[in-house]
Amino acid sequence: MNILLLGSGGREHALAWKITQSRHCSKLFIAPGNAGTLQYGTNINIGVNDFESQKKFCLENDIEMVVVGPEEPLVKGVYDFYKNDEALKGIVVIGPSANGAQLEGSKGFSKKFMQRHNIPTAAYAEFDETNFEEGKKYIAAHSLPIVLKADGLAAGKGVVISYSHDEALQAFTEMIVHRQFGEASSKVVIEQFLTGIETSVFVLTNGKDYKIIGHAKDYKRIGEGDTGLNTGGMGCVSPVPFVTGEFLNTVERRIIKPTVDGLAKEGIIYNGFIFFGLINVDGEPFVIEYNCRMGDPETEVVMPLLKTDLVELFLALDNDTLKNVTVDFDIRACCTVVAVSGGYPGDYEKNKTITGLNETFDNNTFVFHAGTKQQDGKVVTNGGRVLAVSSYGNNIKEAVTASKLALQKIDFEGLYYRRDIGFEFE
Repeated sequence: MNILLLGSGGREHALAWKITQSRHCSKLFIAPGNAGTLQYGTNINIGVNDFESQKKFCLENDIEMVVVGPEEPLVKGVYDFYKNDEALKGIVVIGPSANGAQLEGSKGFSKKFMQRHNIPTAAYAEFDETNFEEGKKYIAAHSLPIVLKADGLAAGKGVVISYSHDEALQAFTEMIVHRQFGEASSKVVIEQFLTGIETSVFVLTNGKDYKIIGHAKDYKRIGEGDTGLNTGGMGCVSPVPFVTGEFLNTVERRIIKPTVDGLAKEGIIYNGFIFFGLINVDGEPFVIEYNCRMGDPETEVVMPLLKTDLVELFLALDNDTLKNVTVDFDIRACCTVVAVSGGYPGDYEKNKTITGLNETFDNNTFVFHAGTKQQDGKVVTNGGRVLAVSSYGNNIKEAVTASKLALQKIDFEGLYYRRDIGFEFE
């Protein structure tokens, strides 16, 4: 079958790599893709939110499946666009409806959903300009630290952890009064701070049945030792040592199953990934956030460890056979280390020539492109996070070492990566 994959990051390169291994994939097109996705399919110059151009392309190229990588088109209703169009409705779309995508698109929606279905999460309150003064009083009386979250999509930057009331009030004012994140911060969720270790669990669901396809721990801070500013992710490891069978059973019982059952009870159409952002508090899992798609750089370790045919799983979502599918995993560990542009997550320059990509890496290492493009016959940087180098190992330490060794062969002006990914598990 002909498949269209929407997106242009490391997540999409990893998905493209996995999709083209499927016996069901005849041709893969990536919109818009990057320099790395060219290895596995044809890049097309169509934006992820340009639904009309996608329609024209799908009809002209006999597309039978659309896989949605990033969250924005899902929140904007790409699933609904396809399913409400007579000419497109037969295409299998991997992603939730706009209603289902609110699990990520609105922090307030997801918190209320969790409350309705008794899913463990941090205590919270939400405020906007109509009760702004009440919010200031709430902050002044709140225990420290305080977590503030822009309600809508803010490109992964809408979360602030404040360690003083003054800092929290300033962040609250910036979000609501000064619209720091535009319409996304017109409403703010203020949340209890939970102390523990974070991890993420990933499932595929048709809104009724589900299958766990992996779990991972990512590293958000720019600096080693988890210091400095938050980023979109500097690296990732899987499997996570504390995610034992017992812990995962608890996550399923208390979080995953109630979430999927809640979708079914509320009649929410959901045909794709759910990313459960969790925190382990003394052995008890709590939901920090839902995402309505795969994470990045988590995809770059989850896909290498997933042995089952991914397109077959997608088809099982569509034909209601997911409950009958067995998901198999590689028994090794996998680590990805992200190489970023100098200055990231602040200001950085693009169009820096990348060298070393043609080096011979063994079969245990993969270089997934995130922010790259082809220019004048060369691969150049085109984003803050540029490459994600993933490697297998018999354990996390081995996998991390292999990725770092590979990165020593790659270079571009300003290249930086964390050398301590997985440090607490070595």
